[in-house]
Amino acid sequence: MKGLTIIADYFVICSGQSSIQVKAIVDHIEETLKKDSVRPLRVEGIGFAHWALIDYGDVIVHVFESKTRDYYGLEKLWLDAPRLLFENEDTDILGGENESSLSH
Repeated sequence: MKGLTIIADYFVICSGQSSIQVKAIVDHIEETLKKDSVRPLRVEGIGFAHWALIDYGDVIVHVFESKTRDYYGLEKLWLDAPRLLFENEDTDILGGENESSLSH
């Protein structure tokens, strides 16, 4: 995202199959980074868990319920951003399959 927006240098976009899985993904990200003393500046949307946002300053993590991710198409807003796709690579930690991508 560098050079495309001042919001953040990186967007991490991933999805879960249900709101319960979205919440579990958010919890896992926060717990994992907390071990390295990295805490989010802000967490939004976890109450409904259809789309949660974790703001780590230069990195913003978007965790969507699959249908919500398809509906909003956030990746389409940043078509000029280079994209790295990760599929089924360390994504079974929370059970099930996730698609995740990192745009920078």
